[in-house]
Amino acid sequence: MFTPSNMKHLIIAFFLVVSTGIAAQNQTISSNEKLVFTASYNMSGILTDLAQVTMETSEVKTSKSTLLRLKCKARTFTKWDNFFKINDLYESYVSPKTLKPYLHKREISEGGYYKFMQYNYLYKTNTVKSLMRKRRGDGTFWVVNKELALTQNTKDLVSTLYQIRNLDIHKAAKGDSDTYTILLDNKESKITLTLLGKETISTNLGKKECYKLSISMNNSDLLKGQNNNLLWLTADQNKIPVYAKFKVPVGSGELRIKSATGLKH
Repeated sequence: MFTPSNMKHLIIAFFLVVSTGIAAQNQTISSNEKLVFTASYNMSGILTDLAQVTMETSEVKTSKSTLLRLKCKARTFTKWDNFFKINDLYESYVSPKTLKPYLHKREISEGGYYKFMQYNYLYKTNTVKSLMRKRRGDGTFWVVNKELALTQNTKDLVSTLYQIRNLDIHKAAKGDSDTYTILLDNKESKITLTLLGKETISTNLGKKECYKLSISMNNSDLLKGQNNNLLWLTADQNKIPVYAKFKVPVGSGELRIKSATGLKH
C-alpha cells in the first residue's frame, strides 16, 4: 500500500540512485542544463506517475568567485497533493571546473513534515559546518549546529550526482566497481557503483545506447542488493541519466527522462 512513509523513501532513492562519484575535471556539465524526469511508484502492481524531478544548473557570481549552482527539485503532481504533497529542494554550489562543493542545502517539505539541512565545507580545516532545522508537531522549530570531520572524497548528494557524469566510464570493464562516500543527515554512507555493461533502450529522447550500472548502499535497507537498483547513463559525452529502477523496503519505482535541454555536447 502507498503511504507517506513510502514516498519519503521514494524521493531519497531517486537521488541516491544517481548520486555516486568522485571529484573530477568537469568536461560534461554546462551552466544552463535542465533535465526533467517523471517519477513513478509501484502501487498494488500498477506503476503510477507520482512526481516530477527536475535537475538544472546555473552560474552564480559571488564577490570572490563564480560558482555553478546545481539544483534538484522533487514535486508531486497536483492530483496527489491532497493525499501527500511533496515539495523538496536539493542544491549545491560547486566549482565550475572540478564540481568541488562549497555549500549544500536540502529542504524537505513532505505532508506536515519539514526539515532543512545546510553544509558549509571548510577545506582548510577539513571540516563541515552543519545546520539542521526541523519543525515540531506544534509548529515551532528547533535548530542543531554541528561541526563534522571532512574526509577527502566525502561529498553531498547533489555534487556527487553530477560528478558521476564526469567519470571515465568508457575506460571501465564490465564488472568493475568502486565504493564512494556521501554525507547524508550528518552521517557518512558508503555506496557501491558497478558497471554491468552497455544496453540500448527506448526513451523520450529516442533510442539511446547506455552504460548500465547497479548501485547499492552498504549496511542499509535503503537501496539494498546490487541488482535491485539500476541506472542507465547515455554512452556519449553528456552521460545523461535517462532511466532508473530501484527497490526500497516499502516497494519499487522508476525514474524516466522527459526532456533534456542546454546540454554541453
